Amino acid sequence: MTAYAIAHLHEVDMCAEIVEYLERIDATLAPFGGHFIVHGARPEIVEGEWHGDLIAIAFPDLAAARAWYASDAYRRILPLRMQHARGPVILVDGVDGNHKATDILR
Repeated sequence: MTAYAIAHLHEVDMCAEIVEYLERIDATLAPFGGHFIVHGARPEIVEGEWHGDLIAIAFPDLAAARAWYASDAYRRILPLRMQHARGPVILVDGVDGNHKATDILR
């Protein structure tokens, strides 16, 4: 089942260290089958308020997402982002193509 790393980042300081992070992150994703599915697009707000940026990275499964986040390669660049952006980052399982809203009631 596809899993996702999702970040809602705000107060991003687009400095040299963030540029370095962006230049290096793709190489950390590749060994775990990760790829960006949302990155840099401004959302169209249809309800409520939104501030910041949404980033979503797909992985083959939750184990791969966890392994990427814990990897030495990612841990080496993580401080570059954490020192210059704020916001939560989560890892979450997706649902299959047959999922219905009422499935969560089971």
